[in-house]
Amino acid sequence: MLIQSIAEFCEFEQTERGLAENTIEAYRRDLEDFSEFLLKYDIDLPEKIDRFHLISYIKNLRDRGRKASTVIRKIAAVKGWFSWLFLNGDIKTNPSLTLEHPKLGLRLPKVLTPDEVNEILHFEMTVFEKAVFELLYAAGLRVSELANLEFNNVDLKSRYVRCVGKGSKERIVPIGKKAQAAVLKYLKEREYILLKNGIKSKYLFLKENGKVVTRQDIYKFIRKVTEKIGKTASPHTIRHTFATHLIENGADLRVVQELLGHSDVSTTQLYTHISKKRLKDVYFSIIK
Repeated sequence: MLIQSIAEFCEFEQTERGLAENTIEAYRRDLEDFSEFLLKYDIDLPEKIDRFHLISYIKNLRDRGRKASTVIRKIAAVKGWFSWLFLNGDIKTNPSLTLEHPKLGLRLPKVLTPDEVNEILHFEMTVFEKAVFELLYAAGLRVSELANLEFNNVDLKSRYVRCVGKGSKERIVPIGKKAQAAVLKYLKEREYILLKNGIKSKYLFLKENGKVVTRQDIYKFIRKVTEKIGKTASPHTIRHTFATHLIENGADLRVVQELLGHSDVSTTQLYTHISKKRLKDVYFSIIK
């Protein structure tokens, strides 16, 4: 019964709330982990679970050496499931309402400096690689958003891209002249790829064989170019860099929130902490 209830909850989250497939799979794994833990108590129905079982589960996670971020994520999945059960009338009381979880210390993501970005852009790259990097940095796209970007959602004349983010939410992000020029140059190569392979494609970025570029392809490329400057970075590092550089240059926090597609401004506020830390590091490097 627990597994069936978890499956119904995940289906609800996907169909009704429109959550991304990766998010749904994470919920499923976390809740199945919780249900496996409950086997030791011979529990097979949600209404039999009480606060004691939840606290025991948290202790079990800690005993297994799970990171605070992992514990928080798993508790969030459990609380979401119980809220759904309560609203559905499957349980009379919600034992997770007052459930506390460990506090997660503020971990600032890594970002590149403007000089490092310029250094990367001066490396010898293919036309495709240049367009990918310029667009990632100019628009702060998630790697999945870039891989799934459709040709018709790029308006180079008006200099903006329309992308579909988490929860199938659309947003429009402006791009600069350098990104515009890089993508324009790539479009000629893209046309050749389509003709050579005798295909049509709605996606912007394609491999030489005409297949759509994957997230893994973009990860490998970003890792390759950033390792040249002694960094280990990912496409998300470029997204963090985009946001941090905007704030450092005076962009309004709400504007950056819209450009990134964050539903909550508190998520965007993280980048103000990065800017302050970078300012502090520069200051002390000068006066030491």
